[in-house]
Amino acid sequence: MPVDAMMTSLSVFTPEDIVREVKNLPSAPKVLPHLKRLLSDGNSSIHEIVALIRIDPGISARVLRVANSAYFGKGVRCVAVDEAVQRVGFDEIYNLVGFAVSAPVMARSLDAYALDADTVWKNAVACALAAEMLALRTAQDCDVAYTIGLLHSVGMVVIDEWIRANQPQLRLRFTGFPREAVASERIALGFTQAEAGAALLQHWDFPPDMSEPVRWQYAPRSSALHTKMTSLLHAAKWLRSVVCAGAAGKPAPLDAGMLQPLGLRPEALERMTGELESQLSAVSSLLELGPGKTRPPEQGG
Repeated sequence: MPVDAMMTSLSVFTPEDIVREVKNLPSAPKVLPHLKRLLSDGNSSIHEIVALIRIDPGISARVLRVANSAYFGKGVRCVAVDEAVQRVGFDEIYNLVGFAVSAPVMARSLDAYALDADTVWKNAVACALAAEMLALRTAQDCDVAYTIGLLHSVGMVVIDEWIRANQPQLRLRFTGFPREAVASERIALGFTQAEAGAALLQHWDFPPDMSEPVRWQYAPRSSALHTKMTSLLHAAKWLRSVVCAGAAGKPAPLDAGMLQPLGLRPEALERMTGELESQLSAVSSLLELGPGKTRPPEQGG
């Protein structure tokens, strides 16, 4: 049933209600704020970082697999997580763990939005890379930018899971960047995936500097305390949309006003698309993504 045909709203629910009701989402991304704190603390030891990674066998396996890839391994195999962390390096380990913990959440089809798993996962990875690129150019925290880019659409996963369990015929109209499914979500639920995503990140104990940019991604100027990072996420979504343009087509150039908090011009952003394409291709190879295999095995949903 298309949302436009619905005569009643489900807005008696709040984003927090839906987050509490959804039981099938892995909580592995909760490790990211803890890992960031350890990596940001000059007194942290590699043993603390390894202990955190080893909590989840899936994370350990992904770190070991990448450490033994042709890029990092160079023909010498390692079998211990501590050796893998040293081989990959502190600069790369956060991103690698981010991919590992986000894959079970983000690499899934979203039937309510008519988006397949390949598209959802590729968009998440591309947005994370774009956000990190922008953070480097605008003196913002790269780990925070990377995290919000990777999980910017996690609210769609929450909503899709809830719809599967409660309104399986409901379909939301996804129109691409910049408004995506905002209109349909507000009609059907009374709130957007951005609000649901922020509620989930808060439930997972993510700090406000990560959850609030996700909440305000459709209205960057409305985020009084996190305007720069929210504007950065908006710009990263534009880059992601240009590089991963699907049926919705490539978006129009971003308005200069949206980039003002970052001190960037639209033409500078447009020049970054080639770099993002190159980075996405390199990461796709590293994660064994690509034509015919553009995501890790789908989990859940």
